[in-house]
Amino acid sequence: MAKVELKQPIVQEISENIKEAQSVVVVDYRGLTVAEDTQLRRQLRDAGVTYKVYKNTLVGRAVEGTEFESLKDVLEGPNAFAISTTDATAPARVLAKFAKTAPALEIKAGVVEGNFYDQEGMKAISQIPSRDELLSKLLGSLQSPITNLARVLNQIAEQGGMADAAVADAAVAAAPAEEAPAAE
Repeated sequence: MAKVELKQPIVQEISENIKEAQSVVVVDYRGLTVAEDTQLRRQLRDAGVTYKVYKNTLVGRAVEGTEFESLKDVLEGPNAFAISTTDATAPARVLAKFAKTAPALEIKAGVVEGNFYDQEGMKAISQIPSRDELLSKLLGSLQSPITNLARVLNQIAEQGGMADAAVADAAVAAAPAEEAPAAE
């Protein structure tokens, strides 16, 4: 069997992994201990991120003609690839957080939702909260005014009729004044 035939299944595997990826991050893992590498792999797996070490030449072939082709420029030295199909910022977030405790891990670059980011760009991406966090913040900010209105209405109902008149007067005072029709 020729060497090319042996490498084709690996190129195919890489292509399958990146086909529907929202992001691919390239890291230099030199200097990580076995324990650190195991811990990193576990954290990435828990976040739904695929983490693999491939030969640069095989990754170069697999990314040709894809939105990840711009990664070819950083494919030097030993690299690992963190790939996410569900959360575009998850690989950068997990890797950046892990790099704080394991400085040997270096984020080289990545492609997030079709855009290439260098090392500094990936640091910025790692600061973006997950989609779920952003949705929960949005929901919280939408619920807050409704909750406050419900509390006020509940207090009015508990206070009874005297409050009704005061609230009505306050509502009239707070409402924008209508312009009086011009006298003809």
